[in-house]
Amino acid sequence: MENIITPLMMSLRISIFATLLSFVIGIFLSWWFAFKKNKLTKFLSIIVTIPLVIPPTVLGYYLILLLGRNSFIGQWFEAMTRGPIIFTWKAAVIAAMIASLPLLISPIQAAFESINKDTVDAAELDGSSHFQLLVYIIIPLSYKGILAGLVLGFARAMGEFGATLMVAGNIPGKTQTLSIAIYDAVQANRMADAHLMVIILTSATIFFLYIIHRWFK
Repeated sequence: MENIITPLMMSLRISIFATLLSFVIGIFLSWWFAFKKNKLTKFLSIIVTIPLVIPPTVLGYYLILLLGRNSFIGQWFEAMTRGPIIFTWKAAVIAAMIASLPLLISPIQAAFESINKDTVDAAELDGSSHFQLLVYIIIPLSYKGILAGLVLGFARAMGEFGATLMVAGNIPGKTQTLSIAIYDAVQANRMADAHLMVIILTSATIFFLYIIHRWFK
């Protein structure tokens, strides 16, 4: 049972941190993409979408180049913490965050764009700053889209496999998530463990989708 509980808890830990980071970044990018449309934001929106269309192993390879011990970020992180970032649970969080970010941004941006522009213009005329607009008007009016983005992002982070395996490895108790543990169980012919973990992961995904369906219904 420990072979299942440990990777499940690791998946939950990584997914929660990844979703929180995605939310902070996603809210800002969604606001920027929705209300500051120009060539730069269109280009960046394409860049953000790339993790949805490239193979996860390719995403993992790019992350190794970005976070590896020979990269600027990797060397800076190692100088600050005296340890590498790759092959740690922190690298798994980054991989899950980047993989889930497009799914989180899409419904939030759509919700932002559905807000009546006159409402935003009126608040700006009354002297509201961008931060006040976001916190007191845009977010409250877009809470359904934000909830959908959070649920989709969390579900995607829970199921992340390829990029996580590339950048964080498969270290039991340290970086092994539920998806990777399923792969391990099949490779070791532990089919009973694999069946149970697949049921847990599938049930969680169906539950998250059910929440979205019921909420919007």
